[in-house]
Amino acid sequence: MILRVVKWLSIGILALLAVGLTGFYAYFGVQSANNMALLGDAAPIVEVGGTPFRDLNKNGQLDPYEDFRLSPDQRTDDLLSKMSLEEKAGSMFITMIAARNGGELVEHPNPNDIFSLISPTNSTMVAGKRMNHFNVVFVDGAADLARWHNKLQGLAERTRLGIPVTIATDPRHGFGYNPAASLPAGEFSLWPEPLGMAATGDPALVHQFGDMARQEYLAVGIRLALHPMADLATEPRWARAAGTFGEDAQLSAKLVYAYVKGFQGDELGPNSVATMVKHFSGGGPQAGGEDAHFAYGKEQVYPGDNFDYHLIPFEQGAFPAGAAQIMPYYGIPVGQTDEDVGFAFNKTIITGMLRDKYGFEGVICSDWGLITDKAIKEASAWGVEHLSSDERMIKLLDAGIDQIGGESVPELLVSLVQSGQVSEQRLNQSVRRLMLDKFRLGLFDNPFVDAEATADIVGNEKFVAAGKEAQRRSMVLLKNSALRSSQSALPLQGGNKIYVENISREL
Repeated sequence: MILRVVKWLSIGILALLAVGLTGFYAYFGVQSANNMALLGDAAPIVEVGGTPFRDLNKNGQLDPYEDFRLSPDQRTDDLLSKMSLEEKAGSMFITMIAARNGGELVEHPNPNDIFSLISPTNSTMVAGKRMNHFNVVFVDGAADLARWHNKLQGLAERTRLGIPVTIATDPRHGFGYNPAASLPAGEFSLWPEPLGMAATGDPALVHQFGDMARQEYLAVGIRLALHPMADLATEPRWARAAGTFGEDAQLSAKLVYAYVKGFQGDELGPNSVATMVKHFSGGGPQAGGEDAHFAYGKEQVYPGDNFDYHLIPFEQGAFPAGAAQIMPYYGIPVGQTDEDVGFAFNKTIITGMLRDKYGFEGVICSDWGLITDKAIKEASAWGVEHLSSDERMIKLLDAGIDQIGGESVPELLVSLVQSGQVSEQRLNQSVRRLMLDKFRLGLFDNPFVDAEATADIVGNEKFVAAGKEAQRRSMVLLKNSALRSSQSALPLQGGNKIYVENISREL
């Protein structure tokens, strides 16, 4: 009797699970179909004087923003005049997006991919929210990443104006992996972390890395590097020191300059990867060495009154190199301005310094997660925790922020404009900068990549060899003496025993 009850109970549970899963996937199927219904056809080609152009708004004629013979400024002005409020708002957000191994769009959650379970579907982002800037995270293969990228660009091409997507990434060429700061290298060439690069003291090596990483990024469709870090590791307990070029401001400035030039070239163009240098006006001197992602690390202090010292990598590195974009940090620069609020909310820092003092004209993007509280973590709205999401958004815009990182709530911004709390003209200022970078990068003319060519570029022998040589050069011998002896331990002689841990036999 008991066995029979257990049997039927098990069958009932399995049946409920089957019905639940069927309903779950059916829901996302309907959602995907609704999103796709918002899209039109792919952009046809229109010929003018025998020259082909992409008819991105599908009106059968050549509009100025579709004409690659015009300057990026002219094209941007025309596009901006055609964009709706919803399209402008969508452009002002950048957040993580799920990509699928196999190169397919993510239109329903994958039980084997936790990130896809917590992220909106690709079509929701592009068609529903009208977003066109994304930070890609986990994809195993370079060719799969390229194929997925092309499919995502295909979705974007079918939107009303055909505005292409800008794909960004955190660093993905190192051995370290921190979900909040860097990604696994996978098939990309392996190089030292920035702190290891700094150990070489060689700007030419850093430039070489930037140039090779640029080529690998281009091959898979990544056009925005959410790096380098121009912060200074003046607080040795700070957990993000490995992502910096160390504590020496002059050396950091030289290496940041070389890094940006390697990725962008002398000017931003179709063969460039734009850089978003972070974190203005310099992270690192965190109180107690804590992490500013969290409330217990929100205070940024300056022992020895060294606020200006942390500006040097920007003044002598990022700005002279022509960095396209800048990201402020989370922390509160305690006692340095007229209000103790996080950098992105601080008008003295963003407008007074970055815009007015240094004349920076590029995109300023906030760090991730400053607006909405999440189930796993409160918003990093340090100094303005008491404000509502609406009020935080208004304060960011008033400070001078162009794009909100780690958020996907353009409907909130639309509501603020419709209620008169934010002017559409204010949005125009930021959207113009964002679209200008897309035009400079050539995304409107050809956003697609050759997925079959990735094997020849990503992780090729030349790049891998250069990365290994950089790793050798980054190793620093701190002391060369034998225990209980004044003799040198190196070079090793016969008869010595050494202990090695975590080294693969395959190496």
